[in-house]
Amino acid sequence: MRKLLLALLPLLLLAANFKFYLKDGNWHLVREYKVEGDRVRFYSVERSEWEEVPVELADLKRTEAEVKEHSEARKEQAKLIDEEEKAERAAAREISNVPQDPGVYYVDGKDIKALKLAEAKVNSKNRKRSILKIITPIPVITDKSTLEIDGESSAFAVKSNTPEFYFRLFTPERFTIVKLSANKGNRVVEKIDVIPVSKEIMETREEVEVFRRQVGDQLYKIWPMQPLPPGEYAVIEYTEGKVNAQIFDFSVK
Repeated sequence: MRKLLLALLPLLLLAANFKFYLKDGNWHLVREYKVEGDRVRFYSVERSEWEEVPVELADLKRTEAEVKEHSEARKEQAKLIDEEEKAERAAAREISNVPQDPGVYYVDGKDIKALKLAEAKVNSKNRKRSILKIITPIPVITDKSTLEIDGESSAFAVKSNTPEFYFRLFTPERFTIVKLSANKGNRVVEKIDVIPVSKEIMETREEVEVFRRQVGDQLYKIWPMQPLPPGEYAVIEYTEGKVNAQIFDFSVK
């Protein structure tokens, strides 16, 4: 917003000056002019002084049209600046309401509501019986696993299919919105594969295309580019290949 305001200010200053036309087709860039008897006096922007010409040489009709056009342009530009300043003040007020603690905060009208950090677990699939293991700094990952959270649906339901969130990051990591899938009473955040030889961990998640805008120190606003279909979702912060996502789940009803 500030960049737009700075870009508009020179245009406002330029619009305050206008062309004073002569009947021979020439013109002077002036700040103002006035008709005094058989002479027209004008203030030359180029020479920073008052000058005058015979009134019969001045194209007053064309000059008046120029003045009117510039006046309307100044009003429109002033309106844009006013609207941007109001939007900037409103955004600043909203940001001031975001708690200082790291986490995800849903914008619910004028209210800011915190999402609960979900407990993530790894579901190992290479055994006859799946075993859920709580994530540790060095999680136990088998060849085929999933990162899951408990329950079929989130207790936090948003009111819009284009929800907006503030995310105050825990650390400078990647973050996005993902769509969750169902798996036997749980919700899958991502699929995890281990490459046999290198043991490199590959994580596959259904990411939602989002807009991100930094509004403070490690504070971002994030929202989907397109309306979200009904379903289960989560805002996550993660390090690729580490299976250490911070997960904040929500539902779109």
